[in-house]
Amino acid sequence: STDLTSTVGYDSIIQHLNDGRKNCKEFEDFLKERAIIEEKYGKELINLSKKKPCGQTELNTLKRSLDVFKQHKRERACQFCQSPWRPYRTLVHPRALTVTDALIWGLLSPQIELIMEAIHKNRNLQYKKTMEVKQVCCCLLPSLLSALGPAVPCQCTRALLHLPSLPQFWQLFLKLAQTKSALEDSDRGYQQSITALEKIREEWLKEHIKACEFFETQECERISYFRNALWLHVNQLSQGCVQNDEKYEEIRKSLEMCSIEKDIDFFVNLRKTGSSAPAPVVYENYYNTQRNATPVRSPVSVPISR
Repeated sequence: STDLTSTVGYDSIIQHLNDGRKNCKEFEDFLKERAIIEEKYGKELINLSKKKPCGQTELNTLKRSLDVFKQHKRERACQFCQSPWRPYRTLVHPRALTVTDALIWGLLSPQIELIMEAIHKNRNLQYKKTMEVKQVCCCLLPSLLSALGPAVPCQCTRALLHLPSLPQFWQLFLKLAQTKSALEDSDRGYQQSITALEKIREEWLKEHIKACEFFETQECERISYFRNALWLHVNQLSQGCVQNDEKYEEIRKSLEMCSIEKDIDFFVNLRKTGSSAPAPVVYENYYNTQRNATPVRSPVSVPISR
């Protein structure tokens, strides 16, 4: 901006930096809340596996597949409980901050902002003072000439032509000398104000350039941090997905080894009671014992075969 007292550009920079720090803090809070949710999720998975055994009475190959599945679920639940804070601890700032970390987290920025606020205040005060002196200087000459009146030249001429008017001449001369002195003092004060304002302007410009370079470095560090932190978080999520897929592949391989026929044969061999069916119940005559009743016989039992 061409306005010397304007701080629109500086205010925009500060607002952008504050928004950036706010965004970093929001991302940090997001990781913290996600860690809490994952830890709670892991505990619930462990409780679920204890409450719901899920196929506890299965046998043989299907049981082995279920054991692999449940083992993966237990390990995954323990990972949620033990390492949900790992991304949070990795991405948040450490205790011992370096200069770069200080730039990231804005510990030096408030100091620069305080310096710039003091310079802006001093500059604006000097500018206001200079404009007031300028206004006085601009208005002083017309007011003094008006106070002397329009007849000053005529009175001076008459004073020179007529000796009796000599006191009036000296009176007018003294008034003109005072007016000249006042004008010179006013102009001198105006020049001094301009000189002081220029000195303050040069100091402000120098500090403004230094502040902008510092803020640019800080913003580069912040964007780099935010980008790398998000990248690392996504890599950790991707790594978790890869590990899960490897475990799921183990479960799929164990399911491929599951054989329906083998499981049925295993159950039959484990629980079998014999190879022949029970003999039929024959009729026995208890009502007429004199009659020679021939008991009804069933055919010979046939062994059960699969």
